Amino acid sequence: MREDQEFKEFRDLMTVPDTFEEGVGWRSIIAALFVGLLMTPAQLYMQLVAGIEMGPAAQWVTVILYVEVARRAFTQLKRPEIFVLFYMCGAVIHADGGLLWRQFLVQSEEMRKLGIAKYIPTWYAPSDPAVLAQRSFLIKEWMVPLLLVILVRFLSRLDSFGLGYVMFRLTSDVEELPFPMAPVSGMGMTALADASSSQDTWRWRAFSIGGVAGIAFGLVYLAIPNITGAIFAEPIQILPLPFVDLTDFTEGVMPAVPVLVSFDVTFLVTGMVLPFWAMVGSFIGMVVIVIANPILYHFGLLPSWQPSIGGIQTIQANTVDFYFSFGLGLGLAVAAIGLYQVFSGLRKKQKTADESGQVRTRVDWSRLFHPPAGRGDFSIFAAIMIYVFNTLAYMTIAYVLINHVHPLPAEVNGKIAYFPVWLLAFYGFVYTPLMSYVSTRMEGIVGQQVSVPFVREASFILSGYKGASVWFAPIPLHDYARQAQFFRTTELTGTNFRSLIKAELLIFPIMLIGTVAFSQFIWQIDSVPSQLFPYANEFWELRAYREGLIYSATLPGEAASPFKAAFIPGYLAIGFSLATLLYAVLSRFGLPVFLVYGLIRGLDLSAPHAIVPMFIGAMLGRFVFRKRFGENWPRYRIVFAAGFTAGIGLITMLSLGIVFMSKSAIKLNV
Repeated sequence: MREDQEFKEFRDLMTVPDTFEEGVGWRSIIAALFVGLLMTPAQLYMQLVAGIEMGPAAQWVTVILYVEVARRAFTQLKRPEIFVLFYMCGAVIHADGGLLWRQFLVQSEEMRKLGIAKYIPTWYAPSDPAVLAQRSFLIKEWMVPLLLVILVRFLSRLDSFGLGYVMFRLTSDVEELPFPMAPVSGMGMTALADASSSQDTWRWRAFSIGGVAGIAFGLVYLAIPNITGAIFAEPIQILPLPFVDLTDFTEGVMPAVPVLVSFDVTFLVTGMVLPFWAMVGSFIGMVVIVIANPILYHFGLLPSWQPSIGGIQTIQANTVDFYFSFGLGLGLAVAAIGLYQVFSGLRKKQKTADESGQVRTRVDWSRLFHPPAGRGDFSIFAAIMIYVFNTLAYMTIAYVLINHVHPLPAEVNGKIAYFPVWLLAFYGFVYTPLMSYVSTRMEGIVGQQVSVPFVREASFILSGYKGASVWFAPIPLHDYARQAQFFRTTELTGTNFRSLIKAELLIFPIMLIGTVAFSQFIWQIDSVPSQLFPYANEFWELRAYREGLIYSATLPGEAASPFKAAFIPGYLAIGFSLATLLYAVLSRFGLPVFLVYGLIRGLDLSAPHAIVPMFIGAMLGRFVFRKRFGENWPRYRIVFAAGFTAGIGLITMLSLGIVFMSKSAIKLNV
C-alpha cells in the first residue's frame, strides 16, 4: 500500500535539535502543585459531566499561565522547561475517576442483572450498602482498595522508564522510524516558547486564535450550564450535553439505528487534525451501518431491539445481538493487517541489494547500546531490569489477589479452579514484549497502534478459572507503543531525558493526594452517577453492561452466560473477512492506508455521535482551510487545535471554580 502524503507532512514538521537541555526547575515544582491541587477536580468533574478528558486542557492552561507570569517577570521559559512542565501537569492530572467508577460498579444495576455484583472482590471496592451510603473513601473499609491503587500507580509510573524506553531505542534509534504523530505536541511547545521569548511568530498567533475560539465555544457549551446549574434548580443548556437522541424520531425509517447528534465542536477540530482518509473511512463505515442495521433487523439478526428504547439501549441491544462478535472480528483483522505490515516492512528494510547484487543489512544494531551524546539516556540494561521487576510485581500481586484473597475461586469437579501462574508469566514475558514491538513499529511507521483484541478475555475464559476476581486484578498485559512515542516527542523538543526522572520523583505524591482528595469531594457533592453528572448518568450503565457481558463468561455455573449468547463465531468470521477484504481491495488499488482503519472504526458502532462532526471537520480542513492557507495548513491546524483545547480549559476552570465554591458553601450550610 502506497505511502500517504499525510505521513510526509507529519515527518517534516520538526527535526531533532543539536543540543538537549535540562527542563526541571523550581518553576516546574510550583506548577505541579498548582495543577494537582486546583485542576484535578476539573478533570474528574468534566469526565462525569461531558465525558471530556480535561488533562490536556489543564496542561495547556497551566503552561500558558506560567509563560505569561515569566514574561511579566522579565524572564522566559525554554522549550525543554515547557515540555517538562507539560509532562508533570499531565502526570499530576492522572485522575481517571477510578475510585468513583469502583463505587458505582459494585452498585451497578447491570452488574446485578448479570449476576456479577456479588463476585466483585472487596479488595476492589466494598459492596456493603451501609458503607457506600457514607459516600467516603476515607474509612477503614476502603483502605485496602486505596493501598492497591497507590501500589499499582507507583508501578505504572516506574514502568514509564522500562520497556517503553527499550522500544523507543529499538524503533527510533536503531530502525530510524519517523513517528509521524510525535511532532503534534512538540509544535505546541514551540509556540509557547516563542511567546515566552516575546517572539510574535505564526505559531503563537495560531495558538491564540485557537484559544479564543475555545473560550467562545466553552462558554456556551460548558460554562453556562455549569454556572447556572450551581445557581438554579435546573441548568440552562444552550447546546445539549452530551448529545441529542433522535432515535425515537427516526426508527420508523431506520429501525435499529442509533441516531445521536453531538454539538461538541471539539470533535470538529479533532477531525481537522486527524488524517483525512481515516475520517472519510469512518464516515463511510457509519453509512454502511445506517444501511445495514434495518436489513439485519428485517432478517431477524437484531432480535433484542424494540421501538422507543432510545439510542443508548439500541446500541446495547445491537451489541449483544451482532456487534460484539462482529467487532471482535474487525479487531482481529486490524491486528492481522498490522502484523503483516510490520513483518513485511521489516523484511524489506533488513535486506537490500547493492550494485554488485550482494545482500547487505541496513539496520545498525550497535546504536542500541550507543545513544546520541548529550540526550540524557540511561542504561538500556537498567530499563530492562525495571521491566522485569515490574512484571514480577504485577504477577505476584495478581496471583495472590485472584487465588488467595476473598472471594476465592470456585470449585470445578471437586477441585479449586485456580488461575495459572504460567499464564501470568506468558502475559508479562512473552506476549507483552512481542506485541509492544509490533505496535511500536506501527506507531513509528503510520502513527497507528495495533493490538490483538480479546487475548486477555479469551485467555481468562479458556484458563478454566471460575470466579470474577481475575477481571479486577492488575494483570501484566501492556502495550508500550505510546511511551515509545512520548520519548520521541521528548527528543524533538530538545529535552534531556533525565529531566523526566526528576519530574517523576516530584509529582508522584501530588498525583496521589489530588486524585483521592477530589474524588472524595465530588462524591460528597452528590451520588455518582446522578442527574448532576449527565455523561456518567447516560453512559456508565452501558459501559458496565458491555464489561459485565464478558465477565459473566467465567462465573461458576455460567451455563446461561450472556457472553455465550453474544459470542457468535460466525459473526466474528464475517467481521474478520469483511475487514481483510477491504484491506486487500484498498491495497490492490493503492488507496491510502488510513482509509481501511477508518472504515473498520466506523463499522464497530463505538461512537456514532462523534463520527459526523469529525468528518465535517476533516472536509472543512481539506477543502476550505487547506485552500486558504496552502502548504502551511498542516502546521497551522495542529497549533490551532492545541490553542482550542487550552481555551476550553481556561473557561472551564473559571466556571468550575464557581461550581465548587457554590457546592462547598451548600455543604457547609448543611
